[in-house]
Amino acid sequence: MIQYKSEEEIALIRESAEILGRAHGLIASRIKPGVTTLELDELAYDFITKSGGKPSFKGYSGFPYTLCVSVNENVVHGFPSDTPLKEGDIVSIDCGVYYKGFHSDSAFTYPIGTVSDEVMNLLKRTKKSLYLGIEQAKLHNSIGDIGFHIQRYARTYNYGVVKELVGHGLGRNLHEAPEVPNYGLRGRGPKIRNGLVIAIEPMINLGTAEVVQEDDGWTIRTRDRKPSAHFEHTVAIVNGKTEVLTTHKYIEEYFKF
Repeated sequence: MIQYKSEEEIALIRESAEILGRAHGLIASRIKPGVTTLELDELAYDFITKSGGKPSFKGYSGFPYTLCVSVNENVVHGFPSDTPLKEGDIVSIDCGVYYKGFHSDSAFTYPIGTVSDEVMNLLKRTKKSLYLGIEQAKLHNSIGDIGFHIQRYARTYNYGVVKELVGHGLGRNLHEAPEVPNYGLRGRGPKIRNGLVIAIEPMINLGTAEVVQEDDGWTIRTRDRKPSAHFEHTVAIVNGKTEVLTTHKYIEEYFKF
C-alpha cells in the first residue's frame, strides 16, 4: 500500500535530503585517483552522524556500510574497499539519510579523471534519463510513464536498462510501495497523486541489460562486465507540483556534466 505523505512529513524529508546533498558534496570534493572508497565511506558516516542523521543503508538487511559504492561494471550495492580509485574508472555512490523519522535517497556516478568518450556519454545520458523520468512524475500521470520515457531514451543508444532493480517509494521506511521500474508502458501502474514520495533511479548499462550477483551476496554487476551508471533523486508531489527533494548541486561544484 502506498503511504502518501502530508506536507509536514515531506518538509522533514526535505531536511533529510539537505543533509544528504551536503554529504554527497563532501564526497565529491574528495573523489580523485588514489582515494579509496573506504575513506569516502568513513567521511560520509562522520558527516551524516555529526549532522544529526543516521546513514539509511548501514545495517539495512545487514548491509555493513554507509555508502553503496559500485565501480565500473558494478551496478549497485557494492561495498566500499581499500582499493584506490584509478584514472579512467567510474564510481557510483548511492547514499541515504534517516533524519527526524524519515529517509531520503540519492545517487551519482562520477568519472575518475579522464574517462573514454563512450563511458562519459553513458554517464551524461543516464543522468539525462533520470530527469526525463522526473518530468513524467507529475499529477495524474502513472508510474509506468516514468519508466517508459527512461527506457525509450536509453534504448536510443542501445544501452541495457536494468530490470531486476527498480526505484521505490520511501518515507518512514527506506523502501516502500510503489516500485518505480526504469521500463514500462504509458498509463500503466499506480496513478501519481499528491503526497507521493518516490526515488527514481535509472541503472543503465553500456552493454547487456543482464546482471548477476557477486558472491558477497550484495554487489550486482553487469554480466558482460561493461560499465554501468546510476543516478537517483528523491521526488515528491506537493500541491500538484513535482519537487525534487534531493539535490546534486553540491556535487556539481566539482563534477558538472
